[in-house]
Amino acid sequence: MNISTSLMWRKGIVLSATFFCMFLVVISCKKKEFPIGANTIDTNELLASGAVDTFRLESFSIYKDSTISSKTLFSMLGSYVDPDFGTFSSEIYTQLRLSGFNPDFGDLSAITVDSLVLALEYGSQYGLSGDQTIEIHELSDDLYADTTYYSFSTAAVKSTFGNNGDLIRPGYAVKNLNVNNMTVVGNDTLFDNQLRLQLHPSIGKKLMIDAMSGNGYFTDNDAFLSYFKGLRIRVNNGSQAPGEGGIFYFSLTDPDSKMILYYHQNGVAKTFDFLINSSCAYFNHVDIANSSEVNNTLNNSVVGAQRFYAQAYGVRGAIRIPGLSNIPKNAVIHKAVLELPVEYHYSSPYTPGIGVTVSTLLEEGSDDLYGVGTAGYSDNTKSMVADIRDYVQAVVNGELKNTQLVFSTAFHNTSADRIIFNGSQTVNKKQPKLYILYTEF
Repeated sequence: MNISTSLMWRKGIVLSATFFCMFLVVISCKKKEFPIGANTIDTNELLASGAVDTFRLESFSIYKDSTISSKTLFSMLGSYVDPDFGTFSSEIYTQLRLSGFNPDFGDLSAITVDSLVLALEYGSQYGLSGDQTIEIHELSDDLYADTTYYSFSTAAVKSTFGNNGDLIRPGYAVKNLNVNNMTVVGNDTLFDNQLRLQLHPSIGKKLMIDAMSGNGYFTDNDAFLSYFKGLRIRVNNGSQAPGEGGIFYFSLTDPDSKMILYYHQNGVAKTFDFLINSSCAYFNHVDIANSSEVNNTLNNSVVGAQRFYAQAYGVRGAIRIPGLSNIPKNAVIHKAVLELPVEYHYSSPYTPGIGVTVSTLLEEGSDDLYGVGTAGYSDNTKSMVADIRDYVQAVVNGELKNTQLVFSTAFHNTSADRIIFNGSQTVNKKQPKLYILYTEF
């Protein structure tokens, strides 16, 4: 029996709600992962069924400061100043592994080191392309592949080489970061674009000398990692203007992401690779300095009524729906559609991403998030639309407590995505709404 037929003999109720904004701060959340996607839902059809504004919802933001950043899909490098959110920067920590044990470089006096290159395979970018100043340091702390690292994690670096330990070859620190840049190696244009960072050639020669020293540094990967613990790659851009800069995504486990030693031996060109793969420990360290607007919104419900926010590695949007507790316990939820309009113009480089994950707190005041679904972004409606029927039914049935819904960027720990949601008093055209259709038995 379909909904239209059932409404002929049972009481049909359609509820629609707009948002009342209230902002809070909650830290250290955990969430379960869900695949990205959302059903296409016609909210006009729901409204045509007789939706009315009968209760309000409360919206606010929570803050997470312990996002896992190790072994993520992409590693991020760069910095930018978001005109609305503030500054965002990310640096990479990674181990390297040997492509072969006990390499025999032969007569070192017959070797000329041409270059030592750290190649990173581009994945994507957020923000604007342009020049950024790169620094690379050798780690002095051990990393461990079975350790969980967070966005606040760091590792100590050595400062005994060159300019405060910076391994970048002089004159090669400033790089034009652009995911669409063509990559040419020798006479070959690579199919996949790379960021190729030049390290000082003397480091390459030292690696060869130590490999041939008889100290066992290159006997296996454990010995090598004890000798050469890894790299920190970061930017040092100084002051940036609002709207300047970008974050660039790299696939460290791509076979073409590696450190390559180029050299000539008796006139013959040769290479030796230092690998980055799934056996390596690697993580992002992310720094976010929220703008005063974001901070004021987090602590001021009047300001928050205009907008609420979500940002990868940072704030998350949230709503509380007190009226769900008033739905009769014998109700069957047929539809529950949450529409979250976002503030975005097609010309902006700061896209809202493909959607959000939707979670709830099992207990009010708890830090643990329980996933209940996803909301996909529609460029046509400039909104996120989530089907939360199962969640509402679970609340009505008493299987879940009516705490709050939390909205995180779809790739919360592997991107720089950010979203500005319209609040209930937005100056923009569309307000957020919840549509619920249920019947009572």
